[in-house]
Amino acid sequence: MKTLVFLLEEPSAREMLKALLPRILKTERVDPRFVVFQGFQGKQDLEKNVFRRISGWRSPETSFLIVRDQDSEDCRELKKRLLEACPVASMPNVIVRVACRKLESFYLGDLKAIEEGLGIRGLSRRQESRKFRCPDVLVRPSAELDRMTKGKYQKISGSRAISPHLSLSGNRSVSFNALIQGIRKLVGEENP
Repeated sequence: MKTLVFLLEEPSAREMLKALLPRILKTERVDPRFVVFQGFQGKQDLEKNVFRRISGWRSPETSFLIVRDQDSEDCRELKKRLLEACPVASMPNVIVRVACRKLESFYLGDLKAIEEGLGIRGLSRRQESRKFRCPDVLVRPSAELDRMTKGKYQKISGSRAISPHLSLSGNRSVSFNALIQGIRKLVGEENP
């Protein structure tokens, strides 16, 4: 059985992936594992512990997917830094995906999923507006999502509610689509 380990900076990413993985993985031979770095220092803890976590993993046929928010950093530099922190021997089995700017950009890339998950009518018709055509460029997507839902979105419960409704092929977030492609590549299911 192949093991797919997700190294995540926050619990809301785990909740999103738990809802998405059964829809992405077409095989029963993949065992997903989640390592969540929490708290105020979650990002820093993730970066400091990448090498130790990956090099210490002893299961054969294990791949790793590191997921981290971009925040205000340069995306390419962040990805490079995370890859450089990985053990060289495992590089073919490691992929880094950066949520541009934040995880909430994934949700703003599919307003219909927010509408269905949180029971708020009329959001999906705004997807074609300039602001939501490319949600990865929004500077504060979490604030936009909070405003749009009038505070109904909360990180963990919102991720649980919205994620089952996310479109795997029609999302406007380029970084979300890259995450889906990365998962499929690591488990050998690159063509949906």
